[in-house]
Parts: sequence; C-alpha cells; structure tokens
Amino acid sequence: MKNHETNNNHKGYRRIIPSMTALLQFEAVARHNSFTLAAAELGVSQAAVSKQIKLLEENVGTQLFQRMHRNIYLTEAGQTLFAIISEALQKIANGFDQILEGNEKEEIVLSSTAPVSQFRIMPRLNTLVDALPHVRLRLSTQMFLGDLKAPDFDMDIRFGNGHWDDGEAILLFEEEVFPVCSPAWLARNPMPSTLEDLTTAGLLDAEATSEGWITWPAWFKELGASYSKLTINLRCSLYTDAIQAAVNGYGIALGWGRMVDHLIDSGELVKLEPFVVRPKKSYYLIVPKGRPVTANVTAVVQWLQSKAVPPTKKIVTE
Repeated sequence: MKNHETNNNHKGYRRIIPSMTALLQFEAVARHNSFTLAAAELGVSQAAVSKQIKLLEENVGTQLFQRMHRNIYLTEAGQTLFAIISEALQKIANGFDQILEGNEKEEIVLSSTAPVSQFRIMPRLNTLVDALPHVRLRLSTQMFLGDLKAPDFDMDIRFGNGHWDDGEAILLFEEEVFPVCSPAWLARNPMPSTLEDLTTAGLLDAEATSEGWITWPAWFKELGASYSKLTINLRCSLYTDAIQAAVNGYGIALGWGRMVDHLIDSGELVKLEPFVVRPKKSYYLIVPKGRPVTANVTAVVQWLQSKAVPPTKKIVTE
C-alpha cells in the first residue's frame, strides 16, 4: 500500500513540475542574465535555450523574463522561481558531495579577495573545527573585489556600503585604518609624532584596486592634510605584499585594523598612534539570493568576527 502511495506521489510531482531540462536552463539564464552565456555553459544552442524557456513560461502560465532590446530581466514570478531552484540545486549538490565523499559534513564555498583570505580567514583556521564541526570549508580566492559573484558561491566577503542586489548582506565588522610598522623599523627610526613626520618616514603603498581600499594620499586627505610629496619606499599591486614588507622592517604601511589585528597582537607589527581613519564602508558577508540564512551561515559570521587565536608554539627538546 505504501509503495502504491509513493508511486502516485511521484506521478503527481511529474504532473506539477515542468521539464527538469527547462528548469536547469532557466537557472543558467537567470544566473548569467543572458541566453547566450547560459547556452555556452550548457553546451547547447541559444535557440534551444530560448525554446525551453518559452515552453517553461507556457507551462507555468506566466512570463519569467522581461525581454528588452539588449538585456533581459527576471519578472517577479521569475525571481520567485529562481530563488526556489537555486536553493534546491544547492541542496542536491551538497547531497551528492556527501554521498560521493562518504561523510556527513556540509561543504561551504566561501569567496573573498586575497587580503581577506590571507589576513582574516587563515589566522582563524585553527578554530574552525570547534566553531563549525559539521562544515568543510572551500575557499575561493579572487584577485579583485569586482570578481566576487555571489551566485557562484555559498557566501562572499565584501567591503562596501552593504547594498548589493544579488544577495543579503550581513554586517561582519567596521574598519579603521592606521599606520603600522615592525618593531625592528621602530628601533632604527624615530617615532613619527605628526602627519608631516609620516610623509618622510618611508611609506609602503598598495594599489586601491586590490580591495577598493584607500592609498596613502587618500588617507592623508581623510585627515584633512594634503602633501604634494610623500617618501614612498615601495609600491605594491597587492596589499599582502605591502604588509609583508612592513613586517620585514622596510617601512610603514597602512594597517586595516580587522586584517592586521593578529599581527599587532603577536608583536610582528606596531600600531602608530594616534593617526586613525574610519572609512564609511564596512565588511559584509553576502548570502546569494535564493539561499537561506541557515545556522551554519550564522556560525560562519561569528567565526569570522572572533578574535584570532595564535597557534600553539611547539617546544623543541634536544
């Protein structure tokens, strides 16, 4: 009797749910916001994708895309369907991962730029098992902030104003920016006591494009100072290189507090008081549209907000 009821339920699902091919193609079009890109990803023609979407719209009895001259946009019904399908596909993918790998851990793909991965995530990995015992983390590190695309990941870490149209933003922490140097550099040089002292102290600069951060000229401007000449010891395209140069005693870098707090706590870097700029933008965790804010998402937020714990030093015995 039970088997008969189950078979009837399955038949009922087939009557209600449209073609799975159409649903998968709809998800690709909605994610890319393009019939052409969706067709390329799926390995079919654009005409085939268009036909499936048209059949799907006829099946559900409403328009899913607003077709303009050069662009397409999801209708309200399309947004609802996209959210449902995205969540369902994510659950299916997680289920296959668990079956194939023979474990019950949920894999979470966390995307961030290189500075965040290096300075915020890595120092906290030794507490990950305690904070998220049933989660396996997969890190997806991007070079630039603009490369972060929430639908491709479970979560993104972004620096900005908190307003993005591709997901829900959860505040992680605000920032403050101040000069940092190594104890070795400070032992060889006088402590800068004014902004003017800083201009000739030997600065380490990084391009703002790597994270959307400010550079030394912009930092001085935020404090109401403008100098035509700055003594720059080293210019880096990556912020991680500028900080490493500071740790190695090569000069003074701009320390983004939430990125370098563990280096200050360990004594590798020294915060030069009292020069501080507090940016209007902050760090957020982005959960893509169509994916719920689960208990694991909340746990990831708390883990990222936690203070880094230095690794236990090994005792070497002879």
